[in-house]
Amino acid sequence: MKKLTLLTTVILLAGLTFAQTGYKVGDKASDFELKNVDGKMVSMADYPDAKGFILIFTCNHCPYSKAYEDRIIELDNTFKSKGYPVIAINPNDPAIQPEDSFEEMKIRAKEKGFTFPYLFDDGQKVFPVYGASRTPHVFIVNKEHGEYIIRYIGAIDNNHTDAEAADKRYVQDAVNALIEGGVPNPEFTKAIGCSIK
Repeated sequence: MKKLTLLTTVILLAGLTFAQTGYKVGDKASDFELKNVDGKMVSMADYPDAKGFILIFTCNHCPYSKAYEDRIIELDNTFKSKGYPVIAINPNDPAIQPEDSFEEMKIRAKEKGFTFPYLFDDGQKVFPVYGASRTPHVFIVNKEHGEYIIRYIGAIDNNHTDAEAADKRYVQDAVNALIEGGVPNPEFTKAIGCSIK
């Protein structure tokens, strides 16, 4: 019985450790430098006047990501001028999901008229650091005293199938709260989407 209890405890602790990988709200985030669809390297440091960022891990093939593309463009159009631009990052391995190759990213960005950088996480180095697990998965980063602080993690809103039917606009509300000097509420929601490949 003692062995069973010990084994259960070890499994639970291992599960908790696994579940806590990546950033949590309030953590300091590290910058990155990834290739944009225009071939240029992009980092958060390239935006000295930004107050923060709406980082969205997304991709080409996922139906959830496709359903949110117009809403992501709208977020960028709404908040870029207020100091919170969107930066989209494709975390998928194109060897596993060919639709998410860099060449396909360029095509998709042009077709949809993306107004924001669409970056390729080549070698999948960035998404595990952040703890992204789905596409789309949002991390709102706020610039505070020269550091990047995570202030919201989760979903864009509460209805992936119909933007008009969404009655909880988590990202919009979170960014507005930060602009007004407050804190997002909620600061964490469950990301709904495809698993990262």
